[in-house]
Amino acid sequence: MLTTPTLQLSDLLDCIDLPVDWVGLRKVREVAVARSARDGMPQNNSTTISEGVMIEVLIDGQIGYGATNLLNPKGVHAAATAAYHQAIAAREYRIYPIGTAQRPKVVGQYVSPTLQPFNSLTPGEISEQLSKICHTLKVGAQIVQTSATIITRELETWFVSSNGSDVYQKFLLMTTDYAATAQDGAIIQHRSDRGGLARCYQGGMEYFLTADLWARVQQVGEQAVELLTAIECPTETTNLVLAPDQLLLQIHESVGHPLELDRILGDERNYAGGSFVKPTDFGNLVYGSPLMNITFDPTVSGEFASYGFDDTGATATREYIIRDGILERGLGSLESQARLDLPGVSCSRACSWNRPPIDRMANINLEPGSQSFDEIIGGIEHGIYMESNRSWSIDDQRHKFQFSCEYAKAIENGKLTKTIRNPNYRGVTPQFWGNLAQVGNANTWEMYGSPFCGKGEPNQIVWVGHGAPVAAFTEIEIFGGD
Repeated sequence: MLTTPTLQLSDLLDCIDLPVDWVGLRKVREVAVARSARDGMPQNNSTTISEGVMIEVLIDGQIGYGATNLLNPKGVHAAATAAYHQAIAAREYRIYPIGTAQRPKVVGQYVSPTLQPFNSLTPGEISEQLSKICHTLKVGAQIVQTSATIITRELETWFVSSNGSDVYQKFLLMTTDYAATAQDGAIIQHRSDRGGLARCYQGGMEYFLTADLWARVQQVGEQAVELLTAIECPTETTNLVLAPDQLLLQIHESVGHPLELDRILGDERNYAGGSFVKPTDFGNLVYGSPLMNITFDPTVSGEFASYGFDDTGATATREYIIRDGILERGLGSLESQARLDLPGVSCSRACSWNRPPIDRMANINLEPGSQSFDEIIGGIEHGIYMESNRSWSIDDQRHKFQFSCEYAKAIENGKLTKTIRNPNYRGVTPQFWGNLAQVGNANTWEMYGSPFCGKGEPNQIVWVGHGAPVAAFTEIEIFGGD
């Protein structure tokens, strides 16, 4: 057995006396701390603690769910009884029979790597740093607003089941965000540290007080002012080079979400939409150019959505979902894989103890190629280079999209030249990825993430990670903000 809390959970499991084929208990305890400052003044200092147990029961191929924050035999048995009656009522209408093969026995543990624990800085020291960041962002009178945010989450999960599962996982999740807004008359420009809340990692305070922190903060302020006198993005069809911090959202919206198997099954259409991908596309669909290699990889050290096991006990493994441009597998749990008879991944995740696990992204990464940043830019006669997502729109089939970025540079005769403001681009998913022409090497690969990926009814907000190198695309429609 792994930890004292797991022993206690096993005791609660033994207290459940119901005529079921299988029962599982997933306990979650989360401590989230959010601190922020605006213009050097504290804005938010909050701590949220949540703890409870989700109970799943399986009877006659149907799963029922119950949840409780009463962590005693009476509370857990009452939630299990509610789950039992739910399963009995629902089995008449079940879409597909679920068995214990979709809830395999698994034993193990996972703990986020960390060098500097969250409590290595006092709340006062963190607030002082956030205030200092705000003041450093204000590089001149044209900076009219500054902000700095740090969010830490310590999340522990325990999972035990009647067929012998015993899993403990501990996640240390760090998110930071620094931003400056500049104004010159009617012109207003916003610049952040690689996109809003994009710097997300698993680890401790080593991701807050980094060696390059003050250089990054200074650059954010300077670029906000620089954008005030930049030229407006032209409207044309040209070469587009995207930085890893923009590929974060490009991958998320046009690769991650459309490949979730529950969307393809139709489970998500009422709330978050479906997908242009069909079950027959797996193994056949040309999703992008031969340079497109996308992996589902919850094993990357420090990436935001790494884990050892998903919330149903499936062991986390690295898998290609798109290889050499061809779609190979979907983002689907053991349940969705059984329903579609398609390969999937260990991606059944829940946002809290009072939500059942559903098909979710984790770390979805574009694998690096062989070219340096200078080689990619040097090979382009005319184009545009964009960084940091500002806004986006994509249809409910994840097919047509447009994205807006914070910062861009013109590419002229193999060099980055003029700064461009209000850069935007649009496309259609398979055609866009089919125009992938160059992929940066490992030296250009960077990982980012998002703490707020929403999906499901009732809604669930989970954290996701995305790593990518610099990448170049041909024949892309770009346009400005005027």
